[in-house]
Amino acid sequence: MVPASLPFRRCQTVFVKVSLLRPVLAAVLLLLTLGSSADGSPVGERLRHRLETADGPEQITVGEDLLQCETTLRRFYQERGFAPAWVRDAFPLADLDSLIAVLGTVRDEGLDPEDYHFGHLKRLREQADPENRDGGGNGALVDLDLLATDAFLLGASHFLSGKVDPGDLDPEWVANRRQADLAALLHQALKEGKVGEALRGLLPPQPGYRRLRALLGSFRRLAEEGGWPTIEAGPRLELGSRGDRVIQLRKRLAVSAPGGLSPLADPDNPVFSEDLDLAVREFQRSLGLDADGVVGQSTLQALNVSAAERVRQIEVNLERWRWLPQDLGRQHILVNIADFRLDVRRDGQVELTLPVIVGKQYRRTPVFSADMTYLVLSPAWEVPHMLAVQDKLPLIQQDSGYLEKLGFQVLQGWGAEEKVIDPGTVAWGDLSPRRFPYRLRQAPGPLNALGRVKFMFPNKFNVYIHDTPSRELFRKPERTFSSGCIRVQRPEELAFYLLKDRAEWPQEAILAAMDSGREKTVRLPKPLPVHLEYWTAWVDHDGSAHFRNDIYKRDEALGAALDVPPPGSTGEGPR
Repeated sequence: MVPASLPFRRCQTVFVKVSLLRPVLAAVLLLLTLGSSADGSPVGERLRHRLETADGPEQITVGEDLLQCETTLRRFYQERGFAPAWVRDAFPLADLDSLIAVLGTVRDEGLDPEDYHFGHLKRLREQADPENRDGGGNGALVDLDLLATDAFLLGASHFLSGKVDPGDLDPEWVANRRQADLAALLHQALKEGKVGEALRGLLPPQPGYRRLRALLGSFRRLAEEGGWPTIEAGPRLELGSRGDRVIQLRKRLAVSAPGGLSPLADPDNPVFSEDLDLAVREFQRSLGLDADGVVGQSTLQALNVSAAERVRQIEVNLERWRWLPQDLGRQHILVNIADFRLDVRRDGQVELTLPVIVGKQYRRTPVFSADMTYLVLSPAWEVPHMLAVQDKLPLIQQDSGYLEKLGFQVLQGWGAEEKVIDPGTVAWGDLSPRRFPYRLRQAPGPLNALGRVKFMFPNKFNVYIHDTPSRELFRKPERTFSSGCIRVQRPEELAFYLLKDRAEWPQEAILAAMDSGREKTVRLPKPLPVHLEYWTAWVDHDGSAHFRNDIYKRDEALGAALDVPPPGSTGEGPR
């Protein structure tokens, strides 16, 4: 569901220096006490007066454009003694042209240039040339300087940590966004004459972001050229099928070259032959569908998603990249919730890939990062209270033997006060979610909901990775069956990988401990970053594009938020 009111994330105001910034030179001093601008120029004097007499916080305007980075902008000019940043001796500097050039390319990042005063800034720049001056004088130059500074700071903030705050859209999404002292960054960029380079350097550094950005360009061109043909509804198509719909299928797949599909030699062939079967299977794999070569309802629906819709899907996933930290960790685990996949990565290479099951729609797996510090072999399961009253209590009330059959203990109290309760003495029918004074604990064993091992990365959501006895669910292409935790197929392979440097834990010992029926906690040699992410579009190392269903309906809300203009903006560009 899209929230009724979507905020525009204004300029970042948390000033935390990170390694990608060099400190500003000590020569940058506060000169407020001088009562004049640092360079004594008429433009600087007008600029100081403008900032001192603005209507109030967050009320600095240039024409009809409200400046978005008021706090950082004021500090920036105070630190330079109100000297203009983008003009000198009444002439625009080359840095201004570099800034405008970068802002003109932000559509490549899935952003709107008009969010950053692009059209207004270009007009002021043209009017600032001596031969084009229209009488605005120093006041017009102050407008130009303020607007350029705001455009840089806002663009830098969005490049560095995203235009949208995910917490405004989804309380289950915790971003690990990068932060920087943007005023210091701008000081240094102007000093070195590298404004464009400094701004572009704030974009996500990971190759996955660059590959997805390139895909955006490819699909935009496709959309502008009319996209691809749709395929009419009808019976399923498979090897041996014939007719006009087969020709439509061939022409549809022939257009989707950015996805890396094998080329089709004869787009007018009405026969569903082996070359088409291969192309359909490749398409299905790129969408995470069952690659059976049969064009049924789900494959037909995916084929008929328009190029424009794919463009928007790429744009929202580029924004998600901007929510990530600068460094995911030399070695880390990345779970793509929308792809039902866990990857263990080291030095940019995937060393282990495992299928996973994620949370149901009403118990969605959250997005966050944490450090895995230990695993538990042959774990018991302490049922969370919410699950005990919502899921287990109705089953117990329906079947008096439920607890015994699945190996549950009924407990009351904690520590020295803990008591084991005979379930036969409990009037289960009298209990309710509001009145449930017990705890449920499932003993280790083959029926345990956590399976034979759980992998722990402590977090506020109490979410972790674990085995499952319900292994048949991994045969499903879309796997939203858990209560929020990550169930992993072949968990022993993950345990082997994590403990491979522990000589006291050879594979035989790990397997024996998994089946022992006694809990055993094993700490990892060092913490391992775990990132639970949600990507519905990405590009692999080999250049193949992938799209996934938006299982939690998160794309629509984010797309709508990306379209929200800045407060007070009169942006002229298409949104």
